[in-house]
Amino acid sequence: MTENATNSRETLGFQAEVKQLLQLMIHSLYSNREIFLRELVSNASDACDKLRFEGLHNAALFENDSDMAIRIGYDKTARTLTVSDNGIGMNRDEVINNLGTIAKSGTREFFSRLSGDQQKDAHLIGQFGVGFYSSFIVADRVTVLTRRAGENVGQGVRWESDGGGEFSIEMVEKATRGTEITLHLRDGQDDLLEGHKLRGIIRKYSNHIVQPILMKKEEWKDDKQQLTDEDETVNQASALWARSKNEISDEQYREFYKHVGHDFDDPLAWTHVRVEGRQEYTQLLYIPAHAPFDMWDRQSRHGVKLYVRRVFIMDDAEQLMPLYLRFVRGVVDSSDLPLNVSREILQESKDIEAIRKGCTNKVLALLADLAENDKEKYATFWKEFGKALKEGVGEDFANKDKIAGLLRFASTHADTPEETVSLAGYIGRMKEGQEKIYYVTAETFNAAKNSPHLEVFRKKGIEVLLMSDRVDEWALSYLTEFDGKPLASVAKGGLDLGKLEDEAEKQAQEKRADEFKELTGKIKSSLAERVKEVRVTHRLTDSPACLVADEHDLSGNLARMLKAAGQKAPVSQPILEINPQHPVVLRLKTEEKRFDDWAAVLFDQALLAEGGQLDDPATFVRRINQLMLELGG
Repeated sequence: MTENATNSRETLGFQAEVKQLLQLMIHSLYSNREIFLRELVSNASDACDKLRFEGLHNAALFENDSDMAIRIGYDKTARTLTVSDNGIGMNRDEVINNLGTIAKSGTREFFSRLSGDQQKDAHLIGQFGVGFYSSFIVADRVTVLTRRAGENVGQGVRWESDGGGEFSIEMVEKATRGTEITLHLRDGQDDLLEGHKLRGIIRKYSNHIVQPILMKKEEWKDDKQQLTDEDETVNQASALWARSKNEISDEQYREFYKHVGHDFDDPLAWTHVRVEGRQEYTQLLYIPAHAPFDMWDRQSRHGVKLYVRRVFIMDDAEQLMPLYLRFVRGVVDSSDLPLNVSREILQESKDIEAIRKGCTNKVLALLADLAENDKEKYATFWKEFGKALKEGVGEDFANKDKIAGLLRFASTHADTPEETVSLAGYIGRMKEGQEKIYYVTAETFNAAKNSPHLEVFRKKGIEVLLMSDRVDEWALSYLTEFDGKPLASVAKGGLDLGKLEDEAEKQAQEKRADEFKELTGKIKSSLAERVKEVRVTHRLTDSPACLVADEHDLSGNLARMLKAAGQKAPVSQPILEINPQHPVVLRLKTEEKRFDDWAAVLFDQALLAEGGQLDDPATFVRRINQLMLELGG
């Protein structure tokens, strides 16, 4: 970058990510090239909305012109297409930041997910929300002329690039506020220089835009079609959400979502309701079909726009939707809030509290309807957003039962992690006499599926939920029962199968515990502080031993998660349970010479089987090798 006077022309380099994105835009999205106009019109609409909001606090920004509009024009001779607005505009620093860099959290992750597959990459680009760069799908040069409202009256900023590695920027004359984008079209794009073609694209993709989209009328003169000086409004220019539902087609709902959600794909589902009563407001809320790239950045803004009497107030009003529903996109338009409402006021507003409650209930009802009546769509939703919804069990006490009914889990009843079951479905399959919903937690699906704690449950044909999402351990601390059935970890406390065991089994277990009392005491003495207790198990059929957390202690999986996250977990020793029918345990009964080594190996194997890490792997290997040599001898 060269340092020059602020009014001279500079040539600057794009951020590396922008160069990569420009190439992807041109090659991945060309098959749907018309979206460039939708994206530019959408950005222009946002610029007008932002000026309307800032103008509530500073009327001087309107510069004696409060009528917002978007204009689209073309010049066949120059082969240019222009999209302009009289919205908020940009100053020099904003132009460089907005058009030369991508200042988004999660940018690195976004690019790491790009695969080179045009169809998949096009979908990701849509999620990323960088519509301006779609201009280069149809243009080999783009010029932006802009001036921020209320600043440097008469002087604007001119930005230009051919979509390569650089762009130029200079200060130029510009009397009016707002932004004008001129696309110098590539060869083969001549159909975009026809008024009927442009009108068709606008009505297809941007009919819902609230600002009027103006184009010059055309007339025939001397057998040629010419532009007049008279403007006509191409779109409906009315708030889509304020119209009656029976006036809106599904296609219009989908296109509005792409505008409000900055997404290239159709939504999965939506709900549109006008609420009347003590609070009056309209909500049009969407469930996307795909999770955004920054889904797990809980600090990122939400996707619900707030309007007051159809006047835009703010983007991403986080007070309108709880964090666990941060994937929801849409609009809320209140009839009661003041136009000068701020984020600080929203935090304490009883009206906003009621709107938030209403929006939350509507989204949960929409999800419940999908779960009941469109299982394929709900499976798509769960795959994309299920982990976020699980957070609601602990964050939204009032709706905990509703959320619990929407949860899905892998299960020993299914073969793959994609085949999930509901808690209600689990209860419907419970064995006669079964009183609990059993689950196991682990770091991965395979670790959960192959946990030694499941052995007795498989033997008896009892279903167990397999939980391997990191959020599961946290959610389960709040979800202790469902529909009157307690949730019980198969790896915590003493295993009590209740009526699922007959008296003969219980008596046999007591008898074995007495027979192995001396051995369990001896193993406890050998392992000392590594274990809280050693006891005979009836969880196992094939494994020699397993580790169990005491009823009120952290599970081993949760303790490992906290440690990996750098958090301090309460210190607690596990309980070692041994299988009295396993040959290794029977060998221990008579072992004298290397008893301590056998006991240590038994503990370490149990720790490894549940996904734990050994404090001293080298000693474990040495013991295993020595015992193998002795057995071989």
